[in-house]
Amino acid sequence: MLAAAVTVGLIGLAEAGERRFAYSYEAKRYVPGEIELETYTTWKHDDDFDRIDFRHALEFGISERFQLGLYLVDWRWEDGEGASYHDTAVEGIYNILNPYEDPFGLSLYGEVAFADEFLELETKVILQKNIGDLALTYNFILESEWEESGLSEVKGEIANTVGIGYLVSPKFGIGIEALHEVEIDGWSDAGKSALYVGPSTTARFGKAWITAAGLFEVTDTGEPDFQLRAITGWHF
Repeated sequence: MLAAAVTVGLIGLAEAGERRFAYSYEAKRYVPGEIELETYTTWKHDDDFDRIDFRHALEFGISERFQLGLYLVDWRWEDGEGASYHDTAVEGIYNILNPYEDPFGLSLYGEVAFADEFLELETKVILQKNIGDLALTYNFILESEWEESGLSEVKGEIANTVGIGYLVSPKFGIGIEALHEVEIDGWSDAGKSALYVGPSTTARFGKAWITAAGLFEVTDTGEPDFQLRAITGWHF
């Protein structure tokens, strides 16, 4: 009984702790009452383009199955334009199946982002399969944006992410991630289709953790050739 309780406790800590992937969400349970501060930094670069996006999130464990996140200020810095506020957002994640207790994990994600003359709706279906210290995750993403006066300009995006991660130790993991994005103008005309692939890593330091991935574009679309995302987290 004691061994079983300890095992369940360690699983709970692993689920509530650091993210293994920078671009893919995981299907996991949460700790009710837990509060976590997360900061996302994403650098997109090519020969004539540099932009860094920042997101600062407070995440609340509402129940074992539901987590609520508040992005109070999403802002960015772009070469030649400086820093600017982009939006504020609210997200919710509901876990249906747990990869530790069920044959696979399944969660649903929803996000609303808004600002002056800007509205974005995003949904994700999150799948995960664990095999020992190996985790495989897949996200299917639908995103729609409305911009300009009267929110008259509409564009959509369909994206897929895949992550394969291995925990070398309880505090350190390595992996690989892939991101595929397809832009759809007005939800009628498919545009650029970009594929990115690269390595990822995660590390935990007590109540703090950091996860990072560097992705290289393997298609030729005119999108940034490289993007690097680092996510840091702190549990309260």
